[in-house]
Amino acid sequence: MSIHGQAQPNPQAPESVIARLRPHGRALFWPCLALVVIVAAGSYFYGQFPEKWENLGVLIGAALLALLLWLLPLFAWLGRNYTITTRRIVLRSGFLVRVRQELLHSRGYDVTVRKNALQSVFGSGDVLVNTGLERPVVLKDVPHADLVQAALHDLMEASQNAVATHRQQEASRGDDETTIWGTR
Repeated sequence: MSIHGQAQPNPQAPESVIARLRPHGRALFWPCLALVVIVAAGSYFYGQFPEKWENLGVLIGAALLALLLWLLPLFAWLGRNYTITTRRIVLRSGFLVRVRQELLHSRGYDVTVRKNALQSVFGSGDVLVNTGLERPVVLKDVPHADLVQAALHDLMEASQNAVATHRQQEASRGDDETTIWGTR
């Protein structure tokens, strides 16, 4: 109730997180395999050379390779995530330079799942969200892509229904103000 005795409209339900996603963890297979090989080779070759600087070079080389072949791909994988809420999809990417993109469910869009053979085996896929812009927004290699597609369809439908109901209520509600010669 407001001060004047009129009921206030119900505030919208708070936004809640439905899912937080990253690309499938399979993307880290080759970097982790490279780390195991680098550590094994570094351990084997360290101490094999007569000069101290040569052995130090093995350690430095192994550390640089581990940085290049394991740590950078790990940060790239950690730097990309997708959050699906009751109102929108939030896509974040980047590590040093962050990019954030939001898509509201109420705008309506088309959701398509694209899978290659390997993604089909693991149940992941690329979820393409076509918003009517030049190119679709892609949630790359997300686990359970079919479930994500179904959830996005449901969220978009619920959001579309809420917007249509709100617009219909506004259109059917007449002006609540009556003025007679400049006064109420």
